[in-house]
Amino acid sequence: MTRLLKRLRPLLAALLLPALAAHADDTAQPKKLTIGLLPGESAPTVMRLNEPLRAHLEKTLGIPVELTVGANYAATGEALRFGRIDIAYLGPVTYILQSKRAHLEPFARPTHAKVGPTFQAVVIVPADSPARTLEDLRGQDVAFGDPASTSGTWVPRYMLADAGLVSERDYTLRVLGAHDAVALAVAGKKVAAGGLSKPIYERLLKEGKLDAAKVRVLADSPAIPEYMWTFREGLAPELKEKIRQAFVSIKDPAALGVFRAEAFIPCVDADVDRVRDWIATVEREHPEAVVVKP
Repeated sequence: MTRLLKRLRPLLAALLLPALAAHADDTAQPKKLTIGLLPGESAPTVMRLNEPLRAHLEKTLGIPVELTVGANYAATGEALRFGRIDIAYLGPVTYILQSKRAHLEPFARPTHAKVGPTFQAVVIVPADSPARTLEDLRGQDVAFGDPASTSGTWVPRYMLADAGLVSERDYTLRVLGAHDAVALAVAGKKVAAGGLSKPIYERLLKEGKLDAAKVRVLADSPAIPEYMWTFREGLAPELKEKIRQAFVSIKDPAALGVFRAEAFIPCVDADVDRVRDWIATVEREHPEAVVVKP
């Protein structure tokens, strides 16, 4: 039996190697491109808003393009880390935390008129709230979105920490999971205040999903480095270059519209360094700060 196995081993290797090589090629050169999106709002809303981009990429790349929305921010980051999706649109915090555990490569981000590749978060309160500054939220309930959201959790928490307020010591942190849920909770006076993305806040007002008479902005954040489109590890270099060019060459207003973008521009890891400083501030003020869990 041993002698027979020795004779068969070269034959088995010859049969298996092409299959393994083909699998490796499929991993580097997928037959379809799977895009991961964060659930900043409900999954159907996120899918609808990103359909023009999906159609543009499918036409430009010449392969099927599929959108998928993670159950939460961590799930999207984990899917990219483990290669279940090919590229993902990650907020700075999600990218920073996931890139500690995998070699992720950011390649494009949106840029906007007047402010460039940045956006803001806001802390909002009910329209008739007595609060006039962030310090006035001491002792109150404050709502946030996903624990790994840059503009829905980390930056508002940084703003409060910068004002001298630490969660669970000076205010009660309420995690609601999505930006629209936070806005509606504030409008309904279920919480004293909430932190969320300013672009999403403005769109909710514009679409009539949030009553402008029921809320107001208490404070705006500093400029935040924009979200980054990010490659998973292992994609073929030539495919990455095609994807990169497909993004930076976008002119279609519909594809750019959901990002409020004039264009997509190249980006690198160092572009989010200021967010690393903000994360450090929150963790220093409150060592048990929310983090992305595996």
